[in-house]
Amino acid sequence: MERPKTQQHELLRVLTLKDAVGVGLGAIIGAGIFVVTGVAAGLAGPAFLIGLLFAGMIAAFNALSSAQLAAVYPHSGGTYEYGYRLLNSTLGFSAGWMFLISKLSAAGVVAIGFGSYFYQLIPVFSPLVLSVLAVLLLTLANYFGIKKAGMLNLVIVSVTLISLLYLVFSGIPAVKQENFQPFAPFGMAGIAEAAALLFFAFTGYARIATLAEEVREPHKTIPRAVIITIVSAIVLYAAVSLVAVGVIGTERMADSRSPLQVVAAALSTPAIRTVITIGASTAMLGVLLSQILGISRMLLAMGRRHDLPPLFKRVHRRFRVPHVGILLTGAIVQLLVLAGSFEFILRSASFTILLYYSITNIAALKQPESEQLYGKFIPVLGLIGCLAMSVSLPLQVILSGLGLLAIGFVLRLLFHKVYDK
Repeated sequence: MERPKTQQHELLRVLTLKDAVGVGLGAIIGAGIFVVTGVAAGLAGPAFLIGLLFAGMIAAFNALSSAQLAAVYPHSGGTYEYGYRLLNSTLGFSAGWMFLISKLSAAGVVAIGFGSYFYQLIPVFSPLVLSVLAVLLLTLANYFGIKKAGMLNLVIVSVTLISLLYLVFSGIPAVKQENFQPFAPFGMAGIAEAAALLFFAFTGYARIATLAEEVREPHKTIPRAVIITIVSAIVLYAAVSLVAVGVIGTERMADSRSPLQVVAAALSTPAIRTVITIGASTAMLGVLLSQILGISRMLLAMGRRHDLPPLFKRVHRRFRVPHVGILLTGAIVQLLVLAGSFEFILRSASFTILLYYSITNIAALKQPESEQLYGKFIPVLGLIGCLAMSVSLPLQVILSGLGLLAIGFVLRLLFHKVYDK
């Protein structure tokens, strides 16, 4: 089924290289750097730094595959679109549905995280009310146009980056060499498990591909934006993690749900704890903003092919955004915030993301040689990395992911019966 190209369903190409990089960084620099680094430290000790570099390398291979595809097929939907065009409808739908499942559940968790952090700064209302307000405000920011949302995102990301750089430069003089010993107390198994966990922290770069229909000169801008984003994220994660280990050690990192705040508390730099709490708050906002952006564009793409109700393909006449998808995304995230989170869905998120990126790499391998920017070597390495990490997942996680996928196919069958008449 070909994608309709009626003007009334088209979006505006207004995002520049700076905007695209901002969206990518906003999606990556979130719970991963503020929370997951501590969990990874507990799995591998100081050697989680090796796992971080390995995860970054695998993410870079996947990122280059995404960039190569988005440069040639600059449409909303990312891997959902590539799956349909280069593979088959089954893999295409699988990518889109898994994206929605994983990003919606993650958005709820991130919104809850924002409320917890921001309440430490300004203890008014409750963390739950603050989370609800954040979702409402970011939904409205998305509704009033991609350019406005992009500008807000750049402000949010800038604050987060400044806070993390402040931590790095404050912490360098306090680094202690003994905190890196023993370096690998849990051996290669610990490093591998930490790498698998950290990989998911890097996957936000795909948001650039999902928004490809709104990027100017996508064949040039998207590959550049993806490369800048992933390299910057790896360097930032490595710098922050190195300083965190050096200042407080991995045991203290692992014992805390907010390890960077523990690092800040160990430093005497003026206002460092407040700065890091502000940075954590804006990091959560950045991820949430990018989640709403990406999910609504996926709803748009899937509505165009009737994999979801076609009302999602509607584009606001004035603001040129998929307003129905944005409003539904905001409503679902609010429900997740009020419910606390669905642990069943969250547990399967790692499987859904690996499936999504496996399909990305397979699609990149199927591209004609004339379209391949980086040859077949990069997607082969990306696919191997995804498969290697997937076999390390618990069976329950895989089965729950397959169960959610099956639910998606049942719904898809119903939608096509209703809307393809």
